[in-house]
Formats: sequence, structure tokens, C-alpha cells
Amino acid sequence: MTEQKYTRQEVLQVQEWVPGKLLSIKVSRPDNFNFKGGQFARLGLAPSNDPNAEPTVWRAYSMVNGPNQSPLEFYSIVVPEGEFSPQLAKLKPGDPLYIDNTVFGFLTVDRFETGGTLWLIATGTGLSAYLSMLNDPTTWEAFDQIILVHGVRTKEELAYQDELRQWEEKSNTASLPARFVYLAIPTRESLPGVPQERITTLIENGELERLTQCPLSPDSNKIMLCGNPEMVTDARALLKKKGFAVGRRGNSGNLAVENYW
Repeated sequence: MTEQKYTRQEVLQVQEWVPGKLLSIKVSRPDNFNFKGGQFARLGLAPSNDPNAEPTVWRAYSMVNGPNQSPLEFYSIVVPEGEFSPQLAKLKPGDPLYIDNTVFGFLTVDRFETGGTLWLIATGTGLSAYLSMLNDPTTWEAFDQIILVHGVRTKEELAYQDELRQWEEKSNTASLPARFVYLAIPTRESLPGVPQERITTLIENGELERLTQCPLSPDSNKIMLCGNPEMVTDARALLKKKGFAVGRRGNSGNLAVENYW
């Protein structure tokens, strides 16, 4: 008998952030399921008319929880015409969800040298990879400062606010090793003191540095980009002009990217 490449797990909790659009789902964690913050898993669903059948549709999702936390948690946008996410959104506690035994991805903090400022720049549900990193104490120990920039359309799409504000408070009281700056950027609604602009515009015109009070110097900054492929491509080109580059063999670099699509 060949070894099964996936396990059947149980849905424990489903939370809607924006009804019909954004949700998070907690699932039992398989034994010996190991990963690094920022990596992703393949989730599988059986046909909706036969939940006990073998999974037929698979999609990749980053973990939200830290490597040493259980249960597993995933953050998802619902694509109405999609084959997977509408079915995922219908799951209830007790329903099965399948998880591939193999984890994937190289958007992990250990690819950078320690020290300096770590920038975590995301759009939409690309936030989930960074939440997993922030849920890992080793991330806080590796850098002097962590800046999380999250671009969304509307304020209601700013999920996980409680956790993010708690990290802000803890960093201000020095109960975390690294100082934490959180910058939320809705492009279709206003927040006090925050321009309604795309992240790439703020990189290009220097506003991102002003808002975070941190110069984008390649000497002391490491940057991760995760989210909409257009944002990742455009931001990468802008950062290249500033001296940021993805690592190569023998050089850890100061830029890492992941399309979250």
C-alpha cells in the first residue's frame, strides 16, 4: 500500500470578515506537519455532493498560525466564479478538509541576514503569510524593527486588527524584541493621515518612507512583497532602482517576492 500524500482533517471554526468575500478557517493540524512562517499548504475539497469521496480540487493557501501553533488557520478571499473558494466558504465545523503532506514556498525570514528593518508589504489576503511570521517568536528576535504595510480596497477588508494592534502595543512597551510599525492603506476609503494611494505610488513618491519614518535604504532594510502580481511586479521594479535585489547563490539579498494569486 502506497503512503497517502494527504490527510483528512476536520474544520473547527469558520469566521467571516466580510460576508461573502473574506473568511478565515481553522482546521485540525495533521501529525508531523512542519513548516516555516510564510510557507503554504495545498488544501483539497471532495465533490460537494459526496464529502466522503477523494478530494478532486486543490488550492494553495499560506498558514496564518505560527509554526508551533495549532490548529492550522487559513485566510481566504471568495471568488464567486471560482471552483474552490465558494465551496470552502460553505464549510462548517465538523466538515472534512484535506491537507497535502508537503509544504511549499520560500518566502521565509531565514533567507535574510538578521538585523536591521524587515518590511512586510502585502495586498489583500497576502497578509496571511506575514501573520504566520509574526506568530513566530524567532521573527521578532531576528530584526530590530518590523514594518507591516497592508493595502486593501476598503476598511472592512482590514482583517486581524486585534492581533496587529496587540503587537503594536507590545512593541511600544518593549515586551517584544523588535519595534513594530503597522500601516493600513485602504485605496477607496480614507484613514486619518493615510493617503488613498496604491502602495507602489507611495514607494515611488517617497510617502511610504515618510509615513513609517524609515528610509528605504538597501544597506539596512530587507523587504518582502506578497499579494497581487501586478503590485509585486511594479514594486519590485521600483525597489530595484533603489538598490534592492533578490538573493542569488552566495548572496542572501534584501528582497523576496511571492505572487499570492
